[in-house]
Amino acid sequence: MFWTVTQSLISGLGTATQLFALTLLFGLPLGLVIAFGSMSKWRPLKAVVDVIVWIIRGTPLMLQLIIIYYGPGLWLDSNIWGGGSSGRMTACVIAFVINYSCYFSVIYRGGIQGVPVGQREAAEVLGFTKSQIFFKVTLLQMIKRIVPPMSNEIITLVKDTSLARIIAITELIKAGESYMKSAGIIWPLFYTGLFYLVFVGILTIVFNLIERKLSYFR
Repeated sequence: MFWTVTQSLISGLGTATQLFALTLLFGLPLGLVIAFGSMSKWRPLKAVVDVIVWIIRGTPLMLQLIIIYYGPGLWLDSNIWGGGSSGRMTACVIAFVINYSCYFSVIYRGGIQGVPVGQREAAEVLGFTKSQIFFKVTLLQMIKRIVPPMSNEIITLVKDTSLARIIAITELIKAGESYMKSAGIIWPLFYTGLFYLVFVGILTIVFNLIERKLSYFR
């Protein structure tokens, strides 16, 4: 039984890891784009981006996931995602990317605005172009500033992957819970917690190493 449960949880962990990786792959760059939009000097664009970020950050991810997966079928009388597991995963990734990119954008914006204006002005005096100022002055300091809040958000993402079960995706918790219903045993849920602790522990070690590597501004 132990090996059967372990195999099932490893499969669920694979699904959670896939969702985690895809969210970061698309959410991190999209968050930077949204951050630029929220700092735009063109007021209509800034206003639209600010409203979208406010709505996404102000409503639960679970609600967004339900609307994105079930909404098109109710509005268009056709399930654009399809009925298979790949369609559910696609909808789930889109919901997670939209949600987390908005949170990432706020972190990016704080990091960019936290870089002293005088440094950018000094770079302009030295003849740097805007792209050179961003990559050689702003970006390096921004990365250093955003690592702690970004690490917290990414660790939260690990635990939020459990919300995928809302649209019948068998992630880690759903895999463990299935034994409580079918076999009447609860220990697989505690075993599930061990998987999360290891996952988060590895990320914590990685982020601690990154913070030490980025200590060049101290």
